[in-house]
Amino acid sequence: MSIILGIDPGSRFTGYGVIKQQGRQLTYLGSGCIKALSQGDDLGSRLQTIFAGVSEIIMQFKPDMFAIEQVFMAKNPDSALKLGQARGSAIVAATNNDLTIYEYSARQIKQAVVGTGGADKSQVQHMVKTMLKLPGTPQADAADALAVALCHANSFDNITKLSGQASKTVRGRLR
Repeated sequence: MSIILGIDPGSRFTGYGVIKQQGRQLTYLGSGCIKALSQGDDLGSRLQTIFAGVSEIIMQFKPDMFAIEQVFMAKNPDSALKLGQARGSAIVAATNNDLTIYEYSARQIKQAVVGTGGADKSQVQHMVKTMLKLPGTPQADAADALAVALCHANSFDNITKLSGQASKTVRGRLR
């Protein structure tokens, strides 16, 4: 059994999603948004809010794995820099709690959840709701974070299977 924390970083809204993976069974544990808007334009205060929020979520859910969306190059370089700083705050919270960091591109996440790397937000929300059997549609940032966690669950499960196959094959050859 693993508990996976997925993070969709943002300098104003950072989404989080927590799922439990037991074999092929995926269970929703929680999701939401860390709102750093109340801090105004003071980036340092917003980054502190993100750090504290992610730290609190880690203490509450005690995840085994931490997955986060990679920075993509936006049209506005200033936005990309702020996004990178928000990611950094979340990553420091994870490393302070001895979690290994797993990173996925937006395209990988959409591919894993929707089946196409060019999916839009509403498609991601719908598939997250369906895959986790949620009673309602999660807020966009929370759905994106849950999609990150689902992507990791699928990727980690496949990597584990492949490594198990590889070690069985090697052992088979050595006999």
